[in-house]
Amino acid sequence: MPSKADQRLTLPDGGQSLPVQVSAGVAALRQSPAADAEMVSQLLHGETVHLHHEDGEFGLVQSQSDHYVGWVLMAALSAPVLEITHRISVPRLHVYAAPSIRAAPHFVLGTGARLVGTGEREGRYLKCERAGWVREDLLSPIATLETDPAAVAERFMGTPYLWGGRDCLGIDCSGLIQIAYDACGIACPRDSDMQFNWFGTAIEDWDTPGRLQRNDLVFWKGHVGIMLDAETLLHANANHMAVAAEPLTQAIERIAKTYGEPIGARRIDLASSVGVTPDWLTRQ
Repeated sequence: MPSKADQRLTLPDGGQSLPVQVSAGVAALRQSPAADAEMVSQLLHGETVHLHHEDGEFGLVQSQSDHYVGWVLMAALSAPVLEITHRISVPRLHVYAAPSIRAAPHFVLGTGARLVGTGEREGRYLKCERAGWVREDLLSPIATLETDPAAVAERFMGTPYLWGGRDCLGIDCSGLIQIAYDACGIACPRDSDMQFNWFGTAIEDWDTPGRLQRNDLVFWKGHVGIMLDAETLLHANANHMAVAAEPLTQAIERIAKTYGEPIGARRIDLASSVGVTPDWLTRQ
């Protein structure tokens, strides 16, 4: 379980704990309040954070979906927090300034982003608060969940690898896993070490042929991938610099030359995990 010593999930004492919402298409969560600081994660449109305090144009926030802490541009945030009505049901889409394919695009959103529909419609388009006009047939009601994390992850095939990324235009290995399970209504930790320690249950003798199955997670120190079947791994990786599928045996052989052998595999009970608030998400 997370420790109070884990600074990734810990805000300093004090602060205002003001709930605000991401209104940018995507916002970088940085290690320090500087535009060129390391991006440790990303916040997606519609996600809620608690603002601790401001420092110039940045604010120190904690994500309410995974408790990750970092600095984000205040211009990317809005208040008050509005009730989410829809989620993206396709890999990515444009949000437009008007209900027309000829209208100026505001930004691109992808799987994981959330929208606040206003109820105003024109043709096939729905107007969304703090975003713009979106084709409604490319959205799902927020209560409609996916049932296959691996299928969600496959939507990101070919997406460029991006350290700290959780977005349809750039994603890292653990971000891919988190977004895939989130789409199914299952809370997943942000980083691969957290996922290995706190997510699902260990698979004994996972390296026995035929032991793994779809949606199992295979871990290395600092890396994770999701199984598409008993033999095929899908992962965002710096070798392909993209989300790619390959035989697990091939991935193990290649990765071992640099980072060593896998450290284990874990299986998530999908039926019992939907909508559950795990212990790691309730501890401060």
